[in-house]
Amino acid sequence: MSESAKRKPGRPRSEEARRNILAAAIDLLEQGGLAAVTMEAIAKQAQVGKPTIYRYWPNAQAVMMTALMEAQPEIPDIEKKGPTLDQLRRHVKAIIAIFATRRGRSAAMLIAAADANTEVSKAFRNHVILKSRSDGKALLDQALKNGELPATLDTDLIADLLYGPIFFRMLLGHQPLDPRFGDALADQVLAAQ
Repeated sequence: MSESAKRKPGRPRSEEARRNILAAAIDLLEQGGLAAVTMEAIAKQAQVGKPTIYRYWPNAQAVMMTALMEAQPEIPDIEKKGPTLDQLRRHVKAIIAIFATRRGRSAAMLIAAADANTEVSKAFRNHVILKSRSDGKALLDQALKNGELPATLDTDLIADLLYGPIFFRMLLGHQPLDPRFGDALADQVLAAQ
């Protein structure tokens, strides 16, 4: 069978169009917040037709999740010096610094509003939220191994106690996410051990 016979009908996907769509979504988010990110606005900003967007994503929310995942700054590598618990404190503060930004708050709103069963939502949660917790749990496990924490400690529970309040504040916005909060949170959770 020839290549032309195998090809699906319609135009082939364009990586340039995909990049333009994601850039447009981020621009719209930064200019007007989540409400500004509609399929119509994305198409206009990216200078593509709406069918081009629908080739990749089912709705504006999925476009925004993909854009935020790809544009999300990586949590910087923390300095691997000193006690592991100090590294953990630096990690918590780095996460707070990222999620205190407008993009971080937008990520929280998307998570709250998303259909939890879609593949994009699952990928978003894994990439944006659960990765942070996983990195922190690894530090807790290392601290346990080094004898910095009691051997009977449940590091899964401690990770939830440590990272849960960050995401709670992200979602509700009732209190600020700032470095003082990161220090106080780490001190309170780790002191209870």
